[in-house]
Amino acid sequence: MTLNTAPGTRYRKIVSIRQFWKYLKTKAHLLDNNITEELETPKLPKRSARVLTLEESVRLLIQAKSCSARDDCIITIFLNCALRLSELASLNIEQVESDIISIIGKGNKERKIFLTPAAKHSLSKWLAIRSTLQIDNNALFISRNKGRLTTRSIQNVVKKHIVAAGINPKGLSTHKLRHTAATLMYKYGHVDIRSLQQILGHESIATAEIYTSCG
Repeated sequence: MTLNTAPGTRYRKIVSIRQFWKYLKTKAHLLDNNITEELETPKLPKRSARVLTLEESVRLLIQAKSCSARDDCIITIFLNCALRLSELASLNIEQVESDIISIIGKGNKERKIFLTPAAKHSLSKWLAIRSTLQIDNNALFISRNKGRLTTRSIQNVVKKHIVAAGINPKGLSTHKLRHTAATLMYKYGHVDIRSLQQILGHESIATAEIYTSCG
């Protein structure tokens, strides 16, 4: 690891090394001493990335609910399941079960996320409406033309409701909704860092730890 490596890269590598040595000591019982406990992590520059507050998130959800079942479902899934934009856009109806939603993430890796009551309710409401429409594809979210909703269209839906909810849209995006969801899960939902890593689909726990310092 060279000195000119970015602080964020060094931070993630050091945390990964710590986790590996911790596993060797506490789980595998191959070591008596974890020498990496003394490793110092570099100070990370303060992130300027903005996330929604809990109050803003509630306002956004209320706004989307007042518009349409589809938009309500989109916003609710973003804020309850912390999906990437591409993951949400590619969702098919068969990926939705009674209590679980199956996600195909980066590297074509599958992960399962348990649905909150709010997510289950919004999905049930939207699927009931979708079933009454004559659609020849299995996309979960469809456009007015009954085709799969594109990532650009989803971004426009999110921006429209952010503005309508009276929230300053500067610096906000669908990715910030994912960031918001993870932050709120950790801060208010008592989701531990390991579970948060699995929900987000991150290979490194160090990447998930970034969310715990926000808000």
